[in-house]
Amino acid sequence: ESSVDSICNTTGAQLGVIDIIVHNAGITRDKTIANMPEHFWDQVININLSRVLDINRALIEKKLLANNARIICISSISGIAGNFGQSNYACSKAGIASYVEAMSQHTADQGLQGLTINAIAPGFIETDMTQRIPLLTRELGRRMNALSQGGLPLDIAEGVSFFSRPDANALNGNVLRICGLSLLGK
Repeated sequence: ESSVDSICNTTGAQLGVIDIIVHNAGITRDKTIANMPEHFWDQVININLSRVLDINRALIEKKLLANNARIICISSISGIAGNFGQSNYACSKAGIASYVEAMSQHTADQGLQGLTINAIAPGFIETDMTQRIPLLTRELGRRMNALSQGGLPLDIAEGVSFFSRPDANALNGNVLRICGLSLLGK
């Protein structure tokens, strides 16, 4: 609950304004919706979606974003295509994708000079989190794209770098799929 104030206070004191912010915090609390405790739903929605909106709102209100600032949010292929047992996660990541589109249209109305907001929707990425997935499920995740392999965290970092460039000022409201042409989703 205190993350928004903490981020704004630290930013104001140490940086003045932010040029680039990447919203990459996220959690999973997987269960089928019939077996999902309410607090699992709430935790995922709060961390993956609500805090992103709260932080951005506070940064804008307190004028802590520089001119031409870049906001990059991490969504997911699960937010585009859904995923069994991850209705809360998929909902939060679909919310991020929709928020980015809506917010990109709203930034000009707020007089935020040159601010862009975009999202990245990773597919199966080889991380500590995916290493905890059961072997068969993990192998299916790796093979469910045209490359038949999982992506790397570096692939996501390259997408963040792409959206962060000064000459990316015409990129606003986009969701970039970094998924090896996943068979899931549109």
